[in-house]
Amino acid sequence: MTREPATLLPWSFPGADWRLGDTPRLMGIVNVTPDSFSDGDQFLDPDCAAEQALRLVADGADVLDIGGESTRPGAHPVSAEEEIRRVLPVLQRIVRQTSVPISIDTTKAEVAQRAFDAGAVIVNDVSGLASDPQMSVVCARSGAGVVCMHMQGTPQTMQFAPHYDDVLGEISLYLAGRLEFLEENGISRDRVVIDPGIGFGKTPAQNLEILRNIGRLRSLGRPVLIGHSRKGFLKSLLGRPVDERLAGTLGVAIALAEQGADLLRVHDVRAVRDALAAFRAIRVGERTADS
Repeated sequence: MTREPATLLPWSFPGADWRLGDTPRLMGIVNVTPDSFSDGDQFLDPDCAAEQALRLVADGADVLDIGGESTRPGAHPVSAEEEIRRVLPVLQRIVRQTSVPISIDTTKAEVAQRAFDAGAVIVNDVSGLASDPQMSVVCARSGAGVVCMHMQGTPQTMQFAPHYDDVLGEISLYLAGRLEFLEENGISRDRVVIDPGIGFGKTPAQNLEILRNIGRLRSLGRPVLIGHSRKGFLKSLLGRPVDERLAGTLGVAIALAEQGADLLRVHDVRAVRDALAAFRAIRVGERTADS
């Protein structure tokens, strides 16, 4: 059985010119935080964080996403200085040991600039580059790739009864507006990936509505990144605690691959890559290493 391939969309950033839309590429998560919802405090030591990053590369990560501030619901903000203290030693270690592109997960221009100076080539900004007015300036100047996400409210307020009249329509309108803003401020569209922000100001039902409609988001003409790994909507759907959500994460990953999602931001890179390989072997007819 074969299917028509998704339209390939470009994503350009220093050292890379990708065409996305065939099989989702995987962004491996490294949280250098004490309070992230899933792996907080596991990788506070820079050596441990760097080891985890390299483990994700060995497991097949296409991008590493390093973050020093939790954005889980109700998380407390931290200063730029504290973020830099957490992430910079990790970045300095891993850039010497891998050529996999590194993304800095931050809303702060100062953190992004220090990360770019250390070798990061992508910024993943949950505020859609709207929180810090200097973020678009820093990104435009650096040539970095950008992940532009939608969030209703802030991490402190976003899960207080989020409401939409048309969740997909409103998210699409917001992201289209951000694409225009970024282009007007020197960040060409081929450098931008869009992210609808699963769990960022959405109810479980709204998250599922988004996850069923990846094609509608891709119609904006940009690759789509989804960060669903281990998230709270899976608890609502399956009744599982955070450390028992791998199977749910894999099921969603296959459903997203079927719809042409471009990038998946995940904790469990090896398991997701294996699930996608098995999916492709059956759905697309791609031969495996042993066939």
